[in-house]
Amino acid sequence: MSDLKAQKRLAADELDVGKGRVWLDPEAQEEIEDAITREDVRELIEQGTIRAKGAKTNSRGRARERADKRSYGHQSGAGSRKGRSGARQDTKDDWKARIRAQRARLKELRDDEDVLDASEYRTLYNKASGGDFEDVARLEAFIETQYGYEVTD
Repeated sequence: MSDLKAQKRLAADELDVGKGRVWLDPEAQEEIEDAITREDVRELIEQGTIRAKGAKTNSRGRARERADKRSYGHQSGAGSRKGRSGARQDTKDDWKARIRAQRARLKELRDDEDVLDASEYRTLYNKASGGDFEDVARLEAFIETQYGYEVTD
């Protein structure tokens, strides 16, 4: 086996990888040995005699396994958490989702089903904005008890 250090160094520079990632075709050793200029090395790269090996990275197998388990609710207990609940699920985003759902339901009841008149709608809208209802179900329950309307679908 001949010394191909110079060719390997030039190839690494041309391929923009480290010397360890340069693959030299063992079948074409004489041809590689004759390549003494950068241009010669470029030609061998184009022919496929010299190639860059893939980068060796950390295995994602365990990470995928963990992600799969988390997708159906496992590995999310108290011991797996760092940060308070507000850091894991933003309280403002939570509020926005709930208030939007409640306001959308109020609009449905006002427009589509003609259950609420404008003043009832406004009163309930303001109550929802004030945080009186935890969710849409509580809002509907309040409407049923307070106004006597049947609102559940």
